[in-house]
Formats: sequence, structure tokens, C-alpha cells
Amino acid sequence: MDGSVRASLDASVGPPPYNGGNEGSLVSALKTLLFFTILMVTLPIGLYFTTKAYVFEGSMKMSSSDSYFYAAIVAVLAVHVVLALFVYVAWNEGAPKGKGKHD
Repeated sequence: MDGSVRASLDASVGPPPYNGGNEGSLVSALKTLLFFTILMVTLPIGLYFTTKAYVFEGSMKMSSSDSYFYAAIVAVLAVHVVLALFVYVAWNEGAPKGKGKHD
């Protein structure tokens, strides 16, 4: 092969050009993940202690052992709600914005 043909072949086999358009979607995905991570940690724990102290022991006058049980159920339900919301948001994040259009 002559030198010019080889140089053009070497230039065409490089890495793909950088596409900066994906950077915004990556930042958006990381923000969504961070938001749901914080929500997953704070909401169930906060609901556990709040419902135990104020709802079950305070308003309903339950015993301490009963309030532990019911507050744990509330916390588990909160975890499931946060997970369902995360899946819903993640599923629809890459969907096209226009309704009814199927490309």
C-alpha cells in the first residue's frame, strides 16, 4: 500500500467523535438517581419514627411493641412507594415528549 492510502485508513479507524449531547441526559439521570437515593433513606426512617411516636403511641395509645410493628409496616410501604416512583420516572425519562407520536 502506498503511504497516502494507509494514512487515510488509519485516520478512519479512530475512536468515534465526542458527542456532547448525551451529557445533559447523563446529568439528568444522575440528579434523578440522587433524588431518589435521598428519598429512599430519609422518607422510610422519618415515617417510622414519626408514626411510632405521634400516630401509634400518641394518638392511638398503642403499646410500645405494637407501635414498633405498625411503624415498621408504614416504613416498608414507604420503601415500596419510593421504588415504584423511581421505576416510573426512570421508565418515562427516555420516552419522547410528544403524546401520541410513535417514531
